[in-house]
Amino acid sequence: MADSVQGSGSTGVPPGADAGEASRPRKSSWKYIGPGIVVAATGVGAGDLVATLIAGSKFGYTLMWAAVIGCVVKIALAEATGRWHLSTGRTLFEGWRSLGQWTTWYFAVYVVIWGFIYGATAMSSSALPVVALFPDGPSLKFWAIVCGLAGLVFVWFNRYAVFEKVMTVLVGIMFVVVVYVAIRVGPSVGKSFAGLAPVLPDGSLLYTLGLIGGVGGTITMAAYGYWVNAKGMTNSSWMKVMRLDNRVAYLTTGIFVIAMLIVGAELLHSANLALTKGDRGLIDLGKVLEDRFGTVTSKLFLVGFFATSFSSLIGVWHGVSLMFADFVERFRRDREGAPVELGTAAEVAEGKREKSKYFRWYLLWLTFPPMALLWLDQPFGLVVVYGVLGAFFMPFLALTLLWLLNSSRTPGEWRNGILSNVLLAASGLLFVVLCVQQIIEVFNK
Repeated sequence: MADSVQGSGSTGVPPGADAGEASRPRKSSWKYIGPGIVVAATGVGAGDLVATLIAGSKFGYTLMWAAVIGCVVKIALAEATGRWHLSTGRTLFEGWRSLGQWTTWYFAVYVVIWGFIYGATAMSSSALPVVALFPDGPSLKFWAIVCGLAGLVFVWFNRYAVFEKVMTVLVGIMFVVVVYVAIRVGPSVGKSFAGLAPVLPDGSLLYTLGLIGGVGGTITMAAYGYWVNAKGMTNSSWMKVMRLDNRVAYLTTGIFVIAMLIVGAELLHSANLALTKGDRGLIDLGKVLEDRFGTVTSKLFLVGFFATSFSSLIGVWHGVSLMFADFVERFRRDREGAPVELGTAAEVAEGKREKSKYFRWYLLWLTFPPMALLWLDQPFGLVVVYGVLGAFFMPFLALTLLWLLNSSRTPGEWRNGILSNVLLAASGLLFVVLCVQQIIEVFNK
C-alpha cells in the first residue's frame, strides 16, 4: 500500500512503487499520528507543570490566553522543523551545517554540557514520585539510578515503533490524570472563558512569557523532524499527515496546560497556597490533593507525575541521541569529503541512526556521568554555562528555521508564507526576551 508506514526500517515507499507514486500527497489520517505525541510528551516535563501551577495559583484564570498562544507558537515551530525534513529530504543538522561552521561548534558544546546536567535532572525528576509512592523504600538516589538505567535499556534495545507506542501510553496516563484532577477541583467555566481575554495583571509579565514560550519548548522540538523521519515519512508527500500530527500533539499539550492552570487557580489560588519551585512542587500538590480529596486521588496524581517525568526522560534519551548521531555522522563525512546525499533523512527512516555507535555513545553519556551529580552539588561554573546555553537554544532554533525556510535551501513550494514568517519571527523575539531573563536569573543566583 502506498501509505504504509512501519517506523524504523521503512522509508514510507513501498517496494516496486515508482517516484510519481511515492511523491503523491498522502491524505491526512489519524492512524499516522505519533511523532507529535512523542515530541509533546518529551517537551512537557514536571518543571513545566509546576510553572503552570504557580501561574494559576498567583493569577487564577487570567493567563489562560497565554497558554493558548503558547500552543500556537509550538505548532508553528514544530511544523517548520517537520517541513524542513520533508521538503528537503535532509535532517535539521544538515540545514544548520549549511549556515556555517559556527552552528556545529555551538551544537557540539551545547549537546555535551546540556546532556550532562539534564541526565541528572531527568533521573531525579522521575524518582521523586516513586519515592513519594513508596516512602519506606530505597532512597531518591537509588530510584534515580534505576530510572536512568531503565531508560537506557529501553531505548538501547528498542526501535522507534516500540518507543512511540510506549510514549503514547505514557501520554494517555498523563492526559487522564491531569484532566481528572482538573475536573475534580471543580473548574469555573465562566472564569475560564474570561481568561481567554488578553490581560496582564501587575507582576505577571514574566509568568506570561514563560507560559507562552516555556511549556513544551526544549531541544526536543528540534528532534521532531527526526521522529517524523523515523516514522517513515521522508518526503513532501507526507506534509498533510505531518501537519495533522503536529496540531493534534500541541492541542493535547494545550489541554495539559489549561488543566494545570485550572488546578492552580481553583485549588491553590483560592486557598492562597504556595508550591515549591521545580519538580518538588508536584510533591507539594500531591499532599494538598490528599488533604482535600483523599489518598486515592493523591496516588493517582503521583502516577501521572511519574508518567510525565519518565516520558521526558526516554524521549530525550531517544530523540537527542538521534540528533547527536546525525551530528557526528555529518561531521565525520564532512572531514572525509563525502557527498551531502549520504547524510539524508532517509537514513533516519531506515533506522541507521538508531543502530549507530554514536547513538549509543550519547545514550551512555546521558546515563552514567550524570549519576555523579546525584551525590555532588552541581558546580557553579557548569550550571552557569548550562543555563546560558539552554537559554540560547530556543532563539537559535526559531531564527535558524526562519533563515532556512526563506532561502534557496528549501524548495520554493515549501518556503515560508506570511503566517509562518510572522509566527517564527514572533517566537524568535519571544525566546530572545526569555533568553535574556534566564541569563539574568543564572548570574543572580
